[in-house]
Amino acid sequence: MTLIELFLQTLETTLPVFAMVFIGLGLRRIGWIDNAFVNTASALVFKATLPTLVFLSIIRADLQTAFNPGLLVYYLAATLASFGLTWLWAHFRITREDRGVYVQGAFRGNCGIVGLALAANLYGDFGLSAGGILLGLVIISYNMLSVIVLVAYQPGQSTNWRRIFHDIVRNPLILAVFVAIPVAALDITLPGWVMTSGDYFASLTLPLALLCIGATVSLSAIRSDSRTALGSSLFKMVFLPALCTAGAWLAGFRGPELGLMFLFFASPTAAASFVMVKALGGNDRLAANIIALTTLLASLTVTLGVFVLRSASLI
Repeated sequence: MTLIELFLQTLETTLPVFAMVFIGLGLRRIGWIDNAFVNTASALVFKATLPTLVFLSIIRADLQTAFNPGLLVYYLAATLASFGLTWLWAHFRITREDRGVYVQGAFRGNCGIVGLALAANLYGDFGLSAGGILLGLVIISYNMLSVIVLVAYQPGQSTNWRRIFHDIVRNPLILAVFVAIPVAALDITLPGWVMTSGDYFASLTLPLALLCIGATVSLSAIRSDSRTALGSSLFKMVFLPALCTAGAWLAGFRGPELGLMFLFFASPTAAASFVMVKALGGNDRLAANIIALTTLLASLTVTLGVFVLRSASLI
């Protein structure tokens, strides 16, 4: 296969995902979708359709293939290292009031939507099932680390740690993973009509979620305050994915496992980061800028990353 053919094949994997994001951006600009649609659709995806998609993908998976403790341990270690490295950099280079937002934007990826969509396009059922299991770890670690760094630079805000813990424990995606694993392990077979109905419902997830991401991107916000946001975005989309993926390769990961981790590492900043910054009284405009910039950059950096890894026969 020539490099041009390989690049075109890579575009077939990444372009459908980012095309939906840009369609969402366009529909919002012409007024066909609005805030009410985005709020309702996002809630439906988070609470129902995405957990259904994760549940179905896991119960169909071969757990011996999809469940890899080594992958989970490495991803957690890489996340902690990325978090610490970014915080250290921000301590010396970023003004105090923006450090927490900068750090969260640089390490917290949108693995639940963009990462999972790319994994599904690249690896099919394995991408969904292994990605769904990894997502449980991602949700817990990202939420805890985000709260720690934001609270560290928002001393005037009171934090309800019990509520945060309850929100993590009751997260629909985590619950879907914990329910699906024993069902898959016990080889429980659900009726055919239940599986078919579930497939119909779960198929709403990725189109709706990607449209909502596009609809929340604000080009005017990017233009208004770019320097700090660009620094955090380059950490998120270039430096940390390259460093963590190289570490995974050195640790012996190859093929779909290496590809899955790259897609999760290289996902743009999660939209949930804006919500958390706003709740804790941080610089929400900076948080929005980082989300918008990383989302736009992802169409280039993820495509290039997948192309390079495929060219080197690593994934």
